[in-house]
Amino acid sequence: MSDKISRRGFIKSSLFAGAALGLGFSDITKLRANNRFDTIIRNGLIYNGELRAPVKGDIAIKNGRISALGDLGTSADKVIDAGGNVISPGFIDIHTHTDANMMEAPLGDSKIYQGVTLDIGGNCGDSPFPSSRWENKEAFFADYARQSRGINYGTLIGQGTVRGRFVGDNDTPATADQIKAMVSYVESQMEMGAAGISCGLEYVPGSYAPEAEIAELCKAVARHNGLFAIHMRNEDDRVEIALAEAIRIAKASGVRLQVSHLKAQNAANWHKAPMLLKMIEDAKSSGVDIAFDRYPYIAFSTGMSTFIPLAERQGTTDEILKRLESPAISNKIGEYARSRFERLGGPQNIVITSCRQEANKRYIGMNVADASELAGLEAWEFVRRLLVEERISVDIIGFAMREENVSMFLSHPLGMPASDGSVYSPYGKLGESMPHPRSYGTMPRFFGKYVREQKLMNMETAVHKVTALPASRLALKERGLLVPGYHADIVVFNPDTIMDKATFANPHQFPDGIEYVFVNGVLTLANGKGTGALGGVLL
Repeated sequence: MSDKISRRGFIKSSLFAGAALGLGFSDITKLRANNRFDTIIRNGLIYNGELRAPVKGDIAIKNGRISALGDLGTSADKVIDAGGNVISPGFIDIHTHTDANMMEAPLGDSKIYQGVTLDIGGNCGDSPFPSSRWENKEAFFADYARQSRGINYGTLIGQGTVRGRFVGDNDTPATADQIKAMVSYVESQMEMGAAGISCGLEYVPGSYAPEAEIAELCKAVARHNGLFAIHMRNEDDRVEIALAEAIRIAKASGVRLQVSHLKAQNAANWHKAPMLLKMIEDAKSSGVDIAFDRYPYIAFSTGMSTFIPLAERQGTTDEILKRLESPAISNKIGEYARSRFERLGGPQNIVITSCRQEANKRYIGMNVADASELAGLEAWEFVRRLLVEERISVDIIGFAMREENVSMFLSHPLGMPASDGSVYSPYGKLGESMPHPRSYGTMPRFFGKYVREQKLMNMETAVHKVTALPASRLALKERGLLVPGYHADIVVFNPDTIMDKATFANPHQFPDGIEYVFVNGVLTLANGKGTGALGGVLL
C-alpha cells in the first residue's frame, strides 16, 4: 500500500488514539464547539479498513469528506445512530462490467444495496472505448457525466477493444506500426485517468494477441503505475500455463498484476487450486506486484459463444453465423462444443440466462439439457440453432467450480472478493434479464457465508479485503480508509444479519444487513432503502 493510501504513520499516531483531524480526544469538545458537521454517525464499531482491531465511536462528515472520528456528540445537521453495527469504508468492487449499464440504473441499485460505493469497469479486455460512439475515455466520461449516478465509477482500458480498433477482429499478427499505435493509444488513455488495462484472453479479438504484444501495452501502463487485470487465456485444463504467461508479462513489463476471478474450472482441475496459489506466492516473492480477485459463487457467467472455438469466432457476426450454418464447419464446432459440455459435467450444468427473441425467452432459466429436450433436439444442435436465431447474443451460467476452492481463494491474503458482474435493477429494462446473482449479492455473501458462518477470517481482515486492499491495488487517492480528509464513502452494516438473497432462479433480490450507505458524503441508502440521492463521481 502506498503512503498516499495508508497514511499508516498518521493513523498510528493520531486516529485510533482518538484523534480528529489530528486532534486528541481532549480537543474534541473545542472542535464540537467551533464546528457543526453535516452528519454524525454515532455509536458504531469502526473498522477503518486497515488490518487492525475496531474502535467504538462516532464518525463525522462535512463537505463530502470524513471530518473527525471519536466521541463527537450531536453537533450536526443529521445524526444517525449506528446501533453498535459495523461502520466501514465503502466497499470497492475491483472487477465489474458495469460500464454503460448505469445509464439504465443511475442509482446503481444492485450495488448500492450491497454496500458497494465504487465499481471498476472495462474488465476482461472489453471497455466502452475506443468505439464508434466513444473514441476515448474522455469522450465516454463526458457522455456519462450528463447523468448523475449513485456510485463512483472508474475504468480500465480493454486490450481486446483496442486490438479490435487498430488490428481488426481476425487472427492476424499486429504490425510494428500497429503495436506502436496501440501503445500510443494506451498511453493517452492512462494520461486521461484510466486505472490500467485489462485482458480477456478467452475472448476475441484480444485472444489473438501474443504475449510479447500484450507486454508492450503493459509497459505503457506501468509507466503510469496502472494495473494489469487479466482474464487469463485458459481457466481450466491449461490454467497453470495461462497463469505462468500472466506472470511473465508482468515481469517483462514491470506492471502490477491483478489476476481476475481466479479459478480452477471443471472437476478434473479442482485439485490445481493450491498449485495456482503457490505460483502466485512465488511470483510475489520474486518481486512481482501481484494479487487476485474471486467471486463467492461456484458458477461462472459468459456468452454461449464460448462453445465456438476461437478460430471460428473470427470476423463479423454474419461471418460466424455462416460457419454455424455450414454443415461441414458446424460439425467440427459441434465436436468442440460436446467436449466442452462433457468437461463441464454435461449440458444440465449450463443454464440459459438471456435471449432476445420472444420465441426463445421460454428457455431463460432452463438448463441446456432440459431446453434441448423441450425443443426436441440434441444438445449441440439446440445450442447451434439458438446461437443462429439470437445472432450469437445468448448468455449462460455454468456450474463448474467447488466451494472448497472458493473458500481457499477468498481467505488467501492476496485474494479479494469481486463480482465480475454489473449494475442491475429490479425495475425497468434491466429487471427483465436473468443476471448472475453475484451482481446483487457478492459483498453480503462474502461477509455472511464466508466470514460469519464459515469463520474463514476476522472482521478486520474481511473489511480490509473489500476496502483498503482494492483501493491500494488501484492506487486510489483518499479512498478505501476511514481517515479524516478522505472521501466519505461509508457503509453501516449489521454483521449478524448481512447476507445475500439473490438466487440463480430469482436474482433480482436485494440483500439483508446493509443499513446505511454514504457516497462522497451523500446519504444514498438509509434504513436499508435507497434515498434516490446520487452522490457518485467519475474517477
